[in-house]
Amino acid sequence: MEYNPGWNSSSVNLLHVRAVGPADTLHYVWSSIGAPSVLLVATRSPSSALRVNWTQLLSPSPAGAVWIDPPDSVVYSTAVVFTKLFEFSEAKPLGELFYPTYDLSEFSWDSLNHTLNHTALTAELRGVPATDPGGAFANGSLAFRVWPGAGGTSRGLGAHPGAGDMSRGQGAGPGGTSKGQGKCPGGRELGQGAGDMCRGQGTCPGGRELLSLLAESPNSSSPLAFLQWKAAAYGSPSPRREDGIRCRAGGLRVANGSLPGASLLQAFFGDSLATSCTLSVLNVSFGGEEGHVYQERRYLSWSVLLGFGEPPRDTFSPLVISITAVALGTPLAMLLLGSCLVLLAQRRRYSEYEPIN
Repeated sequence: MEYNPGWNSSSVNLLHVRAVGPADTLHYVWSSIGAPSVLLVATRSPSSALRVNWTQLLSPSPAGAVWIDPPDSVVYSTAVVFTKLFEFSEAKPLGELFYPTYDLSEFSWDSLNHTLNHTALTAELRGVPATDPGGAFANGSLAFRVWPGAGGTSRGLGAHPGAGDMSRGQGAGPGGTSKGQGKCPGGRELGQGAGDMCRGQGTCPGGRELLSLLAESPNSSSPLAFLQWKAAAYGSPSPRREDGIRCRAGGLRVANGSLPGASLLQAFFGDSLATSCTLSVLNVSFGGEEGHVYQERRYLSWSVLLGFGEPPRDTFSPLVISITAVALGTPLAMLLLGSCLVLLAQRRRYSEYEPIN
């Protein structure tokens, strides 16, 4: 993991995490330059490296400022941008009362430098609106926490399963004063990828719906990258079932027009991004009947899993399987043992009598 490679200032944030294999490398690049975004690049070289032209990246024309060296080692690339944060009132039907939208490209973000943990490969990006006339963020902020997801169980929300070749993102906020009664937050994600995006869903062992966005190549039936999350957010830093808040995702649709504040994407994919790449947009909202949790706690956290290949299946952990096996197996073993003892006792009782001729 490296922070602002080749740049000594901490006035901007660019976090590069590499996963190196015997014959390939996976690059994850998180940035708050413009709107918060993450770039995912897979290469066929174990020595591929990220290059940044900082002068060009911070200029009004960042196209070509970020690339992978050697360029011909790149086999696939995609990106996700978090563009908007909006609030709506549940006092009226959804869509009738929306508060002014927050553009995340206009937020002021703290430096990642003091939150970096090079051992655990974690970091936290925290920001507030550059201008906040209504004071909605007076006592709170919006944060993105990043940590790897290789193996085991997530320390984040919902005990998401871990697997190789992936990264995790967790958002929390806003925790501020309310603009109105019964407000609920929502967000907009804009994904870019080589190929089409499709939406899938399933059910995890906890009963919550499991949603996935898969990038599919026109030349292959297997997905190349994915986003995955449970249809639940939480109203506390330590997720508990009673703190659950329903998470809903709207329909995936084609994004029209330019990308707001997508500096990192323009820097990597170039000025022809809107015409040469497939752009899709998705709205995610939180609330519903559990909206009172957010109204009471003024805290909301939600986790997303990003990675390459097939999204992992949410299964019971070995510990849960062991406990279940013991809980179900012990009564069954006692029943079998008791049956054997009863049969043995009956056999001994009647063995004292001689057969009648």
